[in-house]
Amino acid sequence: MIILTGVSGFIGSCLLTHLNKNGYDREVVVVDDFYKLYKDKNTDNKNVREWMHRDIFLDWFEKTSQKIDFVLHMGARTDTTLLDKSVFDTLNVEYSQRIWKVCARRQIPLIYASSAATYGDGSLGFSDSHGIAAQLHPLNPYGDSKQQFDLWVLEQGEKPPFWVGCKFFNVYGPNEYHKGRMASVVLHTFNKIKATNSMQLFRSHRPDIMDGHQSRDFIYVKDVLCIIQYMMEHKDNIQSGLFNFGTGKARTFLDLARNTFKSLNMKDNISFVDTPEDIRDTYQYFTEADITKLLDTGYDKPFWSLEEGVEDYVRGYLMPGLYY
Repeated sequence: MIILTGVSGFIGSCLLTHLNKNGYDREVVVVDDFYKLYKDKNTDNKNVREWMHRDIFLDWFEKTSQKIDFVLHMGARTDTTLLDKSVFDTLNVEYSQRIWKVCARRQIPLIYASSAATYGDGSLGFSDSHGIAAQLHPLNPYGDSKQQFDLWVLEQGEKPPFWVGCKFFNVYGPNEYHKGRMASVVLHTFNKIKATNSMQLFRSHRPDIMDGHQSRDFIYVKDVLCIIQYMMEHKDNIQSGLFNFGTGKARTFLDLARNTFKSLNMKDNISFVDTPEDIRDTYQYFTEADITKLLDTGYDKPFWSLEEGVEDYVRGYLMPGLYY
């Protein structure tokens, strides 16, 4: 049996499809807040062993004697604009700690969602070395909650037999329709083009960076799924720890938007607006994953290029309105 939390979300729902396609059919118990009906289409027509609401999952998990082979903990509150620390303390820290303790006690392998938001403004670089983890300073409560849990994990004496904290960089791809303001620039560009035949990007508020040249390590969700599968299958040969999930190559938001226009066979029409004041002070201008640790495990599958990923996403999912 595999436990998958956050199944209604972007990465979680894609991961369930990936598991189904790779032979994990009726073996997956999935967990989420299933009262949020606007995410239902993310999990339509998918095979699971049992659907379990997140409010009852922990009690069941702590008491069950059923054999559990792996826990994939993708559930989290991910809104980077939310300032209520108590929400993140409950859902991202305390909830995750209870899952960890059961996995450690019962020796169940665990892969959980961390975030590149832990790196803050990037002034200390983007290395997933445990040696610098305590020095990082996230820029918002969401990033801070992921940092708190990562540091707590590193301090634990009792650990699962194998564990990975996935420091997700900028993941984009199908099944993010529900994310609203937090969705990728690809989805925002697609929707804006449909409405106005144009796109607006955030203006740079730093003199050393041109408008639209704010950069991110954009990683297609299908690469994320392949890395998770690789780690599950090679857990006996991989050293547990925090791992960056990125391509190792930063690209600009301008690149991302232009490739969205190209995938629609349209000439780009891009203008710039001020970055909203509520996120301006905590806005990251550059992220680029150091993926040395990942590559050192032997992972050698080529990453989707930005051009390939955007085209697959736009033409394969957004234009026909399909889910993964």
